[in-house]
Amino acid sequence: MDVSSLLDALRGCAIIDLEQPRTTDSPFFPAHRPGYVYSLHRRHEDNTLDARTSAAGLIVASEHAGTHIDALSHQAESLCLYGGLAVTPQIQTSVGFTELGVETIQPLMTRGVLLDVAGLRGAPLPHEYLISPADLEECEAHQGVQVQHDDVVLVRTGYGAYWQDPDRYARAAGGSAAASQWLVQRRVRAVGCDNFAWDVPGYRDATTGTTLPGHVLLLVRSGIYILENLYLEELAARRCATFLFLCLPLKLVGATGSPVRPLALLPSP
Repeated sequence: MDVSSLLDALRGCAIIDLEQPRTTDSPFFPAHRPGYVYSLHRRHEDNTLDARTSAAGLIVASEHAGTHIDALSHQAESLCLYGGLAVTPQIQTSVGFTELGVETIQPLMTRGVLLDVAGLRGAPLPHEYLISPADLEECEAHQGVQVQHDDVVLVRTGYGAYWQDPDRYARAAGGSAAASQWLVQRRVRAVGCDNFAWDVPGYRDATTGTTLPGHVLLLVRSGIYILENLYLEELAARRCATFLFLCLPLKLVGATGSPVRPLALLPSP
């Protein structure tokens, strides 16, 4: 296919934006203070020397505020990162990680799969509900899709609709350790969810002995990236289980995560 044919094919696609809007009032996980802050520090004002004026702002934010992707350096188990890499002063420095930083994540362009657990139940899931492998398998059967190697799997809890209600959003459902292991066994490339942390904060898993067990099972043990705070409502409304998933992490050298604006591309009707 030449470039013109490729452009023609892409022009016919529907593009679904999976990023939540970023404001100072947006919800964020308490460990990621200050969340997101934007200050317009240079403003358009009367200028007797030039009709042209400038405005520019300053962003102060956690890498993990808003819609973002976790790098493999984000989590460790017994002070070891993915691949058994020990956390040492040479790896973890005051200006970031010298290995497994977010700049090492290649652009993601692969098949995306939406497992709409909230849609299956007909409503957002109960507060802090732990999504099970049975829930995911029931979604597969109901939606007529099967998770495959190299997929990016997005799981909808329904809480993305509560982005403007931080207290309610903070109590979102999330993946159980067993659900994370189910995805590990399918060798997916990345997972994502419309909540703070993929996992349910505060839930401690007996099998890993940790809180946020999905972060251990996916990032540390398996090298599978995690996307959080996704907006999945429009994608779910279209009842499209598979799509082309596109996501470009920023090259923030040594950082443990990156803001992203993921897209789902759907073929024309």
